[in-house]
Amino acid sequence: MDIKGAVVLVTGANRGIGAEFVEQLKRRGAAKVYAAARDVGTIEADGVHPLELDVTSAGQIAAAAAAAGDVQVLINNAGISTGTPLVSGDEAMIRREMETNFYGPLLMTRAFAPVLGANGGGAIVNLVSALSWFTTPTGGAYAASKAATWMLTDSTRLELAAQGTHVVGVHMGLVDTDMVKGMDAPKIAPSELANAALDAIESGEAEVLGDDWARFIKSGLALEPMARYEQIFGALGA
Repeated sequence: MDIKGAVVLVTGANRGIGAEFVEQLKRRGAAKVYAAARDVGTIEADGVHPLELDVTSAGQIAAAAAAAGDVQVLINNAGISTGTPLVSGDEAMIRREMETNFYGPLLMTRAFAPVLGANGGGAIVNLVSALSWFTTPTGGAYAASKAATWMLTDSTRLELAAQGTHVVGVHMGLVDTDMVKGMDAPKIAPSELANAALDAIESGEAEVLGDDWARFIKSGLALEPMARYEQIFGALGA
C-alpha cells in the first residue's frame, strides 16, 4: 500500500524512533498522522493529531480505537527497557516490560484489527528487536518480551491475512535514541530505521532487518545454543 494519502497511528510518538516515524510519514505525504503518547504535551511535531494513549491501559486503547476509526496503518513502536535479569531481577520490572513490549502491541492489534479490516486491510508494523533472537545475562526481561512480540507478529500475520492486513516485523540492533545513549557501540539513525519500515509497508515485505547486527544475529539462529552464546559463556568462565 502507499503511505501517501494514508491515515497512520504511531504509538510512543513523542521521541526517538516514534518521533522519527511521524516526521517521515509527513514527508511521504500521509493524509493524517495520529501521534500517540502517554503525555500529549510531549509531542512536538506540527500538523499531527495528538492522542493520549498508554499502551498498558485497556481503557485508553479502547478509547483510541473509537476516536481513530479511520486508521489504515498501525505502528506499534512504544517500548521500554529496564535492564532486568529474569532470575534475580525485580518481578515487577519483568512484568512491566511484558505489559509494555508484548501486551501493548497485542492489545493494540486486537483493538485496531476491526478498524483496519473496515478500512480495506491496511498494515501493522511491530518494532521488535534483534534481541528477540539473542539475550544477555542482564537483559533477559527485555529479550523475553521481544521474543514474545516476534511470535505475536508471526501469529497475527497469519490471523489477519484473510482480511488483507499486512503485518511487518522490524528487527534491529542499536538505534541512536535515549534508550541506548550510554552505550559506546555502532548505532543506526532513527530515520534510517523508520524509512526501512515504511518501505516495507509499500513493498509488501514481511520483515525488516534494520542493520548488520540484526542480520548477523538472525543468521545464527540455526546454531546450537552453546555455539550461539559461546563468547558470553567464555566471558562468564563457564
